[in-house]
Formats: sequence, C-alpha cells, structure tokens
Amino acid sequence: MIYIDNKYKNPIEIDYQDIACKVIDEAENFVKCPYDCEVNLLITDNDEVLVLNKETRNIDSPTDVLSFPAIEFDKPADFSKIEDNDFNFNPESGELVLGDIVISYDKVLEQSEEYGHSHQREFAFLIAHSMLHLFGYDHMNEEERKTMEIDQESILNNLNIRRD
Repeated sequence: MIYIDNKYKNPIEIDYQDIACKVIDEAENFVKCPYDCEVNLLITDNDEVLVLNKETRNIDSPTDVLSFPAIEFDKPADFSKIEDNDFNFNPESGELVLGDIVISYDKVLEQSEEYGHSHQREFAFLIAHSMLHLFGYDHMNEEERKTMEIDQESILNNLNIRRD
C-alpha cells in the first residue's frame, strides 16, 4: 500500500500519484521483495524539508529527498531475517512496513532545470533513490554509491523513464 500526502502549496503538473506508484512497485520488483509493502510518501516544499532535515540530521538546509527506513537490513535488500521481527509488518494488513519518503517538490523543479530533464524524470529519480534507501542501500563509500547509481538507473530504465 502506498500512502501519498501532498502538502505542496502549488499545483503539481505531473501525475505524481501514478509515477510514485509505478516507481515504488518497480523498485520492489527490482530488489525481488517477496512481500507486499507499505510506503508513506510526503510531497512538500523546501521550508518543511528544511525543518525535517534540521530535526533529523542536524543539517540546516533543505534537501531534495529524505528517507526514513523502518527496517534495518544487514545487507541491501536481504530479506532473509525480515520475518524474525513481527514489528516489520503492519499487523492489520500484513504488509512489510518499509518506511517514509519526503520529497521537496521545490527541489524537483530546481533540479530538473539544473540537470536539463523533465519534472517527471526528477520526481521518479528521487523516489527510486529513496526506495533503495528503504531497502537498506546507502552511498557512504564509492562502491556503495556506484551500486546505488546503477540500480536506481535500472529501475527508471525498466519503466522507460530516461533523461531527456
């Protein structure tokens, strides 16, 4: 189940719900997740992301996307021990609770201009990136960064969402 909360103050001209659902589903398929998953997505602005970034990471600036994984994976997308903890699953739905994604749509607009591609592509990229974080990926060293870049591009390419 994907819960989307749009708190962005201006109209969003892309079909963000459709894009989010497709990218989240493809990320689940890409990592071969054996469970139905629950993900929360908040779309907001730089001001709200700034507050969250300061509260959670002690960084006093807005960022494009924040990921709040609910599960600590031993290795990225290693589902071997997931069932060892009942708290990993929503007791009502039985879904694996992956966590929360927060996207600054202001940054989607800024970065799509900066990188010269569509708002749709930037939005999809940020969701793919965040989904990999929810599955335990990180980019703290060069090897992790390369793996994450390759996998997030693969997710987008599988959906035919390419750089313009």
